[in-house]
Amino acid sequence: MHASSQFGAIASADLMPTIELAERPEAQGKDVAVAGVRKTYKNTVALAEISLAVARGEFCTLLGASGSGKTTLLKIIAGFESPDSGSVRIAGRDVTQMPIADRNIGMVFQNYSLFPHMSVFENVAFPLRMRRLNHDDIRRRVGQALDLVSLGELRQRLPRELSGGQQQRVALARALIFNPDLLLMDEPLGALDKNLRQTIQLQLKKLHHDLGLTVVFVTHDQEEAMNLSDRIVIMDQGRIVQTGTPDALYLQPDNPFVAGFLGECNFIEKPGCIVGVRPENVRIGAQIGDSDLRHDGQIIAATFCGMHWKLFIKSHNATMIAYAPVAGASSASFEPGRTVSWGFAAADAMEFAVQ
Repeated sequence: MHASSQFGAIASADLMPTIELAERPEAQGKDVAVAGVRKTYKNTVALAEISLAVARGEFCTLLGASGSGKTTLLKIIAGFESPDSGSVRIAGRDVTQMPIADRNIGMVFQNYSLFPHMSVFENVAFPLRMRRLNHDDIRRRVGQALDLVSLGELRQRLPRELSGGQQQRVALARALIFNPDLLLMDEPLGALDKNLRQTIQLQLKKLHHDLGLTVVFVTHDQEEAMNLSDRIVIMDQGRIVQTGTPDALYLQPDNPFVAGFLGECNFIEKPGCIVGVRPENVRIGAQIGDSDLRHDGQIIAATFCGMHWKLFIKSHNATMIAYAPVAGASSASFEPGRTVSWGFAAADAMEFAVQ
């Protein structure tokens, strides 16, 4: 592991670091392949014949609601759980029955899992001491790992003397210290506030790029998945619903579930199909063009969101959402009960067959 000279220290959790991406190096991580994995708990099917391949150096996010199976899949890759059937391979090696300690996997959890009585230095050094490295190598590698996450000056502090974001960065440094083949992260930013999450997301994105890490990341936060991932795997009820790049999933979802789960989407039922349209593609009043599909409705509520007004419109026995421009509009323009016309271009609509 080498320290990145481009990674400046973060003076405050509210300050966003400058990210300058150099040419991507050869990937440090290894590929992982899950084939036909099934897992049940008594009469509950947690995973139903899951197959997934994550490429070397890829940032792959498992996205889904609670109970979708994403954490169970991560635990099986890590070795905390054994599948009823199927296999897990890392760099072509079958690790399905291999102990966790032999898989060379780094893990980061939501609750940090730091040793409260150990300093930052000793927390990060722990995996190397377990591997019986000599003192000089440990000091050098811990220093490099702490520099990577901008915590070199805090090496002597105890976890209770750190903020939540700093503790999570210590956990990340500890997970990276032994050059893992695979970095697994289970809701690692879930306990942090929004600004801090964004800061650490940028830090994680840069580390992924600079080190060529293979990352499998679990979250239920759609925005977080969109910000971080090379590829997103959307899961529901123990199955993979769709996989793809963030933009492909958002712009070309396979079904209404994916369209509604990854961002907001309006649905209009028609004979034989369901039409979906994103709120940003809905036009209001005078914005509606001659060729747009036009509808009428009543405003239920309006919320000012900074860059736009978010309108809730009762129409077609449903609540439609539209983003209206801020310019020239005020709360008086969108009083509840007011009748409003809304429309969208046919090219902006997504059509789904009725299942």
